[in-house]
Amino acid sequence: MDIEVLGALSVRENGVSVVPTAPKPRQVLALLALNADQVVSVATLIEELWGENPPRSARTTLQTYVLQLRELIAEALAHDENERCTAKDILTTVPGGYRLQSRGGTVDFREFERRAGAGYRAMDAEDHTGAARRLADALSLWKGQVLTDIQAGGQIDMEIRRLEESRLCALDQRIEADLRLGRHRELLSELTVLVKQYRMHESLHGQFMLALHRSGRRGEALSVYQRLRATLVAELGLEPSTALSRLQRSVLMARPESPTPPRPAPREAAS
Repeated sequence: MDIEVLGALSVRENGVSVVPTAPKPRQVLALLALNADQVVSVATLIEELWGENPPRSARTTLQTYVLQLRELIAEALAHDENERCTAKDILTTVPGGYRLQSRGGTVDFREFERRAGAGYRAMDAEDHTGAARRLADALSLWKGQVLTDIQAGGQIDMEIRRLEESRLCALDQRIEADLRLGRHRELLSELTVLVKQYRMHESLHGQFMLALHRSGRRGEALSVYQRLRATLVAELGLEPSTALSRLQRSVLMARPESPTPPRPAPREAAS
């Protein structure tokens, strides 16, 4: 079974979609997909579907949704004449809940985490070329916002936020790797969009300032700082971090901070 959640929900068995059209069964499948190969309790599924005030028929209705999903899985399995697995083997009932078995298929968010992890290890080893490549490869798996076509309750919303934060961390590190490789001009258009999207993200603003300053656009770099400061003060009552303030001072003094330590100046010969 191949599962994709980094964009619209896609769950395919034998290459055949098993995603239902009705919103509630889609919601059930989405939560099971986010926890592929793990047990999702009945209580968690009910909370996702109906919040804190489920109807008395919640368990029976949930069972109906599971039955609908199994019917779709059975139809997909029928496309392979040699398949001996049943729908109940894939969407299994376990004590207290259900489990969706991926059976070794691709799960996009786990593949993202694997590729991103390789990128982080390359950064730790100061292999910036390898880090930039591996992190870009991980980010290429994203096709939009997580489960963009799913009506999300509390449980799915929590997973969406977690995955979006993971994407932002990988993006931050990929940009950092590119800066260390001297690709500041190539980053300008991307960072222009990102700082508008994440209006209070200090790291992205700092990276934008650095890219602008290294591209000879000192005034614009200082303007980025001022806009961020105004937003933070107005919306959170906070000043920018010490690190960002230090970067602003270095731009003012026309000494852009380097992401790698500068080479020490050669000593003058003694007279």
